[in-house]
Amino acid sequence: MSTSNNEYGNDAAYHRPVMLRECLEALHLQPDGRYVDVTFGGGGHSARILEHLTTGHLYSFDQDADAEQEAAKLACPQFTFIRANFRDLHTELKARGVLPVDGVLADLGVSSHQFDTPERGFSTRFDGPLDMRMNAEDGPTAADIINEYPEADLHRIFGMYGEVTNARTLAQTVASARRGQTISTIAELKKAIASCTPRGKENKYLAQVFQALRIEANDEMKALQEMLSATAQVLRPGGRLVVMSYHSLEDRLVKNFIAKGKFFGEAEKDLFGNTNQPFDVLTRKPVEASAEEVAANSRARSAKLRVAVRKD
Repeated sequence: MSTSNNEYGNDAAYHRPVMLRECLEALHLQPDGRYVDVTFGGGGHSARILEHLTTGHLYSFDQDADAEQEAAKLACPQFTFIRANFRDLHTELKARGVLPVDGVLADLGVSSHQFDTPERGFSTRFDGPLDMRMNAEDGPTAADIINEYPEADLHRIFGMYGEVTNARTLAQTVASARRGQTISTIAELKKAIASCTPRGKENKYLAQVFQALRIEANDEMKALQEMLSATAQVLRPGGRLVVMSYHSLEDRLVKNFIAKGKFFGEAEKDLFGNTNQPFDVLTRKPVEASAEEVAANSRARSAKLRVAVRKD
């Protein structure tokens, strides 16, 4: 595959895929293989996987209606789009009778298109409704969380999911601000928490706050654990698991799961002292984007790619 300036093709307008070449190489693609892209997004990775298939097949998941529209552009006999949360990986593939598969790719996080669409509410760069749902047709919005969650729960999610240093003060400030009015937009939230926002570090701080709200709105940590657990069921022995994460919470879950077969604590052992680990780790340290790619695409800066192979 070419790694020229054209590597991203037409994807750049909707979503520029991070570490595209590294992801494809990690999947160890075979022309007759059966693969799953659990995060279709703008379709950048899916489009390139399809280029490698002849009699093989690609199943791509996404819960976003906008992604479903993008997927229609890839219509071909080797491709099936599944409008579902990736936590339903095993259920959806089993229902189609397509188990086991040869490789699973997960590019976690928010697509460039979602960040760049003001009405989706993902970005601090615009004003717009506090939405942040991956599936804009279902579930609580970020505004629901801001206006309805008890102060203690706000404290928990800001600290746990946003790793915000003044999480308690932030939660108190939000709880106080919403007594006088409903906080419905990005601008209203920024104004409400201005007293908590460190001067000179506004962008980083707001990104942490938004990350916390997005993770909670989409139940991202639990969904990720369910999806990863399902990969041990859907991958054939020798099949590849390729996961790219963008923040430490995700990366820790991925690292623990592929190394220990569980998300917290040490690997479990049977009566004979053997550990129950479904995967062999192929990346002792996560693969990171090159300086050249980071210069061209700032989203690549925080990306960490981990690869594992399903044990026999």
